[in-house]
Amino acid sequence: MKEIMKIDGLSTVFFTDEGKVRAVDDISFRVREGETVCIVGESGCGKSVTAMSIMGLVEEPGGKVSGGSIDFLGEDLLRLDKNSLRAIRGHEIAMIFQEPMSSLNPVIKIGEQIMEPLIVHQKMKKKAARQRAVELISQVGISRAEQIADSYPHELSGGMLQRIMIAIAISCSPKLLIADEPTTALDVTIQAQILDMLREFKESSGMSMMLITHDLGVVAEMADYVIVMYSGKIVEEGEVVQLFQNPKHPYTRGLLKSKPVMGQRQDELYSIPGQVPNPLELASSCYFHDRCEHCMPVCRTRHPGLKEVGGGQKAACWLYEEAEVHV
Repeated sequence: MKEIMKIDGLSTVFFTDEGKVRAVDDISFRVREGETVCIVGESGCGKSVTAMSIMGLVEEPGGKVSGGSIDFLGEDLLRLDKNSLRAIRGHEIAMIFQEPMSSLNPVIKIGEQIMEPLIVHQKMKKKAARQRAVELISQVGISRAEQIADSYPHELSGGMLQRIMIAIAISCSPKLLIADEPTTALDVTIQAQILDMLREFKESSGMSMMLITHDLGVVAEMADYVIVMYSGKIVEEGEVVQLFQNPKHPYTRGLLKSKPVMGQRQDELYSIPGQVPNPLELASSCYFHDRCEHCMPVCRTRHPGLKEVGGGQKAACWLYEEAEVHV
């Protein structure tokens, strides 16, 4: 399959009163045409910052993309000026943000917010854009589309707002859709409907999708390829079936072990011991070493690189670098 996005050595930092935080730390991955890549990990591992970096929404002085490249269809997004990036953002790359209530403008009607990318990117006249906005509202499964178009965000439920966010994101038929926790705070029934809708749009349009989540059930249902992040780094990646059946990194194993299994009664759900390290205190060690049952002396002093470990998977763990460990 053709690659539509290639990320190499991406690093993003934030500047705080306490010091510099490496939110994304030298990560590399690919997204291919028509593929769904899921990025999974605990809160604070760098998933959303990766998405914001791709979209060009990390700005100084608070934060900065400090290194790497983001090649999208032959153009490095990090080297584009603001106007060139705006022409791509919302058009060829679209994003569904995590919180629709805070992402939509509370004082602008729903219809006008859907119309904006159509007018800016598709050069539609207002009348045609309005008609298309109403069509999109119906397309995402909301009835009374004309009335909804004249409503404000506070008049809609969370599930409806998420559908509106999807309508805005797909309005210009993007080549890549980034969905950041698109089912957060939604009940199970609405969550299933949203995921089905995203899958249908992806299959009908041929677009690629980068789905960010901490829900392994969503990963199993949606992903073709999975990237596991921990403390700003990729610790494992691979095809979804292979990764679920044979996880290599102890962190991935812990995540999968903590997921409830249908039909198996458990008195207590498993949780990975310990806490995610303070991002201000990350050393040259493996960031997971103090939570890992396989921790070796080398884990406390050196960070492992991401290596091929068989089955098309890659893992960053000293368990798979025995020759170096025993040098």
